[in-house]
Amino acid sequence: MVDSNFSTASALRSHYQDIILPIWRDAGFNQNVGLAYESVAADGKTPLPPVRYRAMACARQLFVFSLAQEWQHADALFASLRHYFQDKQHGGWFYSVDADGKPKERQKDLYTHAFVIFACAEYARHPHEKQAQQALALLEETSSLIESNMVDGTLFSSVMTEDFSGKISGPTQNPLMHLTEAWLAAAATTSQAIFARRLDKLISAFAGTFVDEATGCIAELPLNSDNNWIEPGHQFEWLFLVESSQHPAFEKAGMQQALYRAFDFVRRTGVDAQTGGVAAALDMHGTLTDSTQRIWAQSEYLRALAYHREAIVRAELPLQIARFGARFLTASGWIESQAVDGKIVRAELPSTTAYHLATAYATLS
Repeated sequence: MVDSNFSTASALRSHYQDIILPIWRDAGFNQNVGLAYESVAADGKTPLPPVRYRAMACARQLFVFSLAQEWQHADALFASLRHYFQDKQHGGWFYSVDADGKPKERQKDLYTHAFVIFACAEYARHPHEKQAQQALALLEETSSLIESNMVDGTLFSSVMTEDFSGKISGPTQNPLMHLTEAWLAAAATTSQAIFARRLDKLISAFAGTFVDEATGCIAELPLNSDNNWIEPGHQFEWLFLVESSQHPAFEKAGMQQALYRAFDFVRRTGVDAQTGGVAAALDMHGTLTDSTQRIWAQSEYLRALAYHREAIVRAELPLQIARFGARFLTASGWIESQAVDGKIVRAELPSTTAYHLATAYATLS
């Protein structure tokens, strides 16, 4: 029986196991194509008509069911990932396929490739050797492809053409953060020294390109880019990655110290004092530019609180769990996005959100 108050970590996990996972195992999974629908309605039962299926969404679902050790469903998702999205001609992964499973958006983006690595790192814990080895092979193949085909200065392009011959978009924060997350997961799964070397190089280059000296915050675009901005949720996400991994490259690059300043900065400027709701975006000076509260940012706030080095801050976690549960969870699922006054901005339930909830809840005691 799910705790309708959702006020403890145990209640959050019960809600996830009893309400959220079944959505994507049952009504949210299109058995005909072997992929999760991109979204279901707020009732948690009605799939929205598919226009496309994204490789990143499939990879996130693969991670979710691998983490849950629901291997039969994970096997189906792993097979679909390779069948629909792997580009046999040019290498790498298509961004999306259409409703019939044919390549739709064929560009190669770093965000997608990072999530393939991340999902394969978890799927590689499979109890059967064959599946584990297939996951490890894809993990390394995709990592090597990024290094050979997506290099952009000292970092990596965010988006490239289908055949990797041209750059569509240069380095941006979010794909590089998820590549960091993916290589941390790969290092934990494989214990191979090559991932430590990859991380050392990536983190050093990233810090010099994105960390704002004035606030400690990580910008969404390279520093000094026009119309740059800060997302509070990403400051919390980075702090968790730094503290949970304790990878020495973070401290060497000064990111650990910077992110504690960033944590304080965005808590003052981007977290609603009454509800604990995390705003979507600030400008580089901390002025609120988008007050919308999305559930992923709230889940990252929980992770950051859980891993904060100061006990007085960690002590705030129970209150924030209760606020989160009351504000964002429902009997049929969750609220994806809402305004400060509680007006729902996005009513449907995207398949990608389960990843955020799974990773957040795993850190809570």
